[in-house]
Amino acid sequence: MTTGVLRSPDFLRFLSSHVANEMGANISRVALPLVAVLTLHASPLSLGVLSALQSAAFLLIGLPAGVWVDRMRKRRVMMAADLARCLLLASIPAASALGLLSMAMLCVVALLVSVAGVFNDVSDLSYLPELVTKDRLADGNAKLEVVRSGGALAGPGLGGVLVQLLGAPLTLLATAAASLSSVLFLGTIRTPDHPPANTADRGMLSGIREGFAFAWRDRLLRTFMTTTALTNLCLSAVLGLSVLFLADVVLLPPGLVGALLMSGAVGGLIGGLIGGPLFRRYGTARVSWLALAVTSPFGLLLPMTEADWRASFFAITSVALSLGAILYNVGELTYRQTVAPEHLLGRVNATVRFVVWGTMPLGALLGGIVAQQIGVREALWVFMAGRLVSFLPLVFSPLVRMRDFSEPQLRS
Repeated sequence: MTTGVLRSPDFLRFLSSHVANEMGANISRVALPLVAVLTLHASPLSLGVLSALQSAAFLLIGLPAGVWVDRMRKRRVMMAADLARCLLLASIPAASALGLLSMAMLCVVALLVSVAGVFNDVSDLSYLPELVTKDRLADGNAKLEVVRSGGALAGPGLGGVLVQLLGAPLTLLATAAASLSSVLFLGTIRTPDHPPANTADRGMLSGIREGFAFAWRDRLLRTFMTTTALTNLCLSAVLGLSVLFLADVVLLPPGLVGALLMSGAVGGLIGGLIGGPLFRRYGTARVSWLALAVTSPFGLLLPMTEADWRASFFAITSVALSLGAILYNVGELTYRQTVAPEHLLGRVNATVRFVVWGTMPLGALLGGIVAQQIGVREALWVFMAGRLVSFLPLVFSPLVRMRDFSEPQLRS
């Protein structure tokens, strides 16, 4: 019987660093735009630029970051990235107190925090196999997803409260303290860092090509990337239209709109909590594709949302799709961590992130174009239908014949 990862002191320290980071990141997503609005009276265009910069780094340096991370010790990269975020976020209240804060500075800080986040994310995805054995990866990833979902659920609300109590600039000081706490937790991990493979002489382009080639040659990794990219394309369009749909089409009050938009985090939290037992009982590979197959039809409820009891359709959809996505993501990540060699894992993680996140801005743009042409509710029908069939590549892959990812004979 597999021993739970919570019995490992080093995993608990790693999990604690995640708690600090996720809470800080979700608070800063609220606080940073509020600094722009409340302190600098930013225009809508300026807010759009700021929002884009908060997530732009993966498209800008995601692939090179994978090469660099494979050449460094993962835990040290995470600690350096967290320390950089701490200093960058702390500079905002300092500049505000000195009367030096400007929109340009906010944009620079947002971009640099995003860059630090890329290095942290790629290293984080590559580090867990150094802490736990392969048979405990799914359990470890499920626990980390609980923290991510809990941060997404509690962070924005806590951020709003802190902004009201402390003001937006000082709230960012709290997020800086959270990043510093993460550094301290990571620093207490006793498991020695694995030395990086000697790949420095291969060149940047060669390193990127090697990671991409591995991800694309592996049939299951290629299938996972295709499914995730299609899913993200459709969901990004839906998320981009959700506020407009709920507020202007369904005509719900702002408080209810906010509650419905947060409801998906509940599904993510449930998925993280039940993931470990489900994977152990039914198999990681089996649960990964069935999670999407079972929950995807709930997406067709969302366009039927109305300003009565049917407002619950939006929440039901959000909870179901988030639950399925978390179970799928845990399985996909576990497979990636299992099959990729240690010296390539950073580049493989960066390649997958680059591909599957690269469709998100395209989806958001496409959602706006389609809604402009045929209407918001009709566009939601189109993209939720697309979301419904996005898991089909998994059905036509060897995954449906597998119970766990320890069956290499079925992957080709």
